[in-house]
Amino acid sequence: MAHCGRTQLADIFRLHGQDYLATHALARSQAKAWRAIVSCRTPALGGHVDRCDACGTTRHVYHSCRNRHCPRCQTRAKEQWIAARHRELLPVPYTHLVFTLPHALNNLASHHFRAITDLLFASAAQTLSAFGANPRWLGGKLAFSLVLHTWSQNLMRHLHVHALVASGALTDDGRWACSRRGFLFPVKALSKVFRAKFIAALGQAREAGRLQRHGGIDDNAWQQLLRALYRHDWVVYAKQPLGGPAQVLDYLARYTHRVAISNERLASMADGIVSFRVRDNANAGKKRIERLPAQQFIGRFLLHVLAPGFKRIRHYGILAGVHKHQQLALCRQALEAPEPDTAVIEAVEAFFQRVTGQELAFCPHCGQPTMRLMEVVAPSRWRACATGPP
Repeated sequence: MAHCGRTQLADIFRLHGQDYLATHALARSQAKAWRAIVSCRTPALGGHVDRCDACGTTRHVYHSCRNRHCPRCQTRAKEQWIAARHRELLPVPYTHLVFTLPHALNNLASHHFRAITDLLFASAAQTLSAFGANPRWLGGKLAFSLVLHTWSQNLMRHLHVHALVASGALTDDGRWACSRRGFLFPVKALSKVFRAKFIAALGQAREAGRLQRHGGIDDNAWQQLLRALYRHDWVVYAKQPLGGPAQVLDYLARYTHRVAISNERLASMADGIVSFRVRDNANAGKKRIERLPAQQFIGRFLLHVLAPGFKRIRHYGILAGVHKHQQLALCRQALEAPEPDTAVIEAVEAFFQRVTGQELAFCPHCGQPTMRLMEVVAPSRWRACATGPP
């Protein structure tokens, strides 16, 4: 079956979902995400109908699902999150680091996802905090956030956290210590400490019995895993320091609300094959087309659906805990920086106009500000069930 026009993730679920569901059982979180993506901006979730008083043009507007795995629903959530974070930014450069786990841990992570990712967060955070506290580097407390990504460009499991770190630290005597070396920390040293902390924590988790259920490994397999982990070169990737707060917010937005694959990366769907764009690191980062059978594509996407309540964005150091605002105030005092403007959450109408270039009150046909609400469309949940898992 061929599909023409712009391909979307929901189209793939609708056309090939039943074949996938016939041979695969979904976790509760996966079924919920599936239903949301298929129902998003359809009558299943309800909405309203507007009509132009001038020319009679009608416009159907359906509600979004707001699921964090839906590629159509992240823009508004991202903008609201950024507005809320605006007051937490400091007027200093920021550094972007990436901490990645070796693929030798993927099998263990498939059975103990929360345990392994918690260790990833903790080990990366402890590594950064230790370097920040070391007088050789800064001698103070850092302000940083970690964002979990679980995918590679071709949707395989690839566990890593993006760290956004203010390039400096608050010392015990209330000073702001700046990096004097042109970079925050040496990545080779970060890599060694990160590996040591993670492997030590992994061993403690095994001894505590946290890795025994569903795929626990015996002593022989454990030793093989340790050898593989020590052989692997754990590279912490660092990008150039970022600019001021405006650039930081724009940059951070690329990572905080990203889903495993966006609709923009989907190239086509024809004869049961999904084609999508991936970055070709072997060819200077240029784009190439990857092709997968639809059922395999769906399976890979579902690998990255997170359980309810799982926090993929976490804050540390100065940004952690109930004393965050007090410590940020001390940082601004040390930097002689004014208090930031109050964060303002943009109204829906203003947001719609900014991202689409249109105003809700204006008719898309005649251009007159005469669109009026004519009908409220109630949700029809049965539509979602007809095209997705129960």
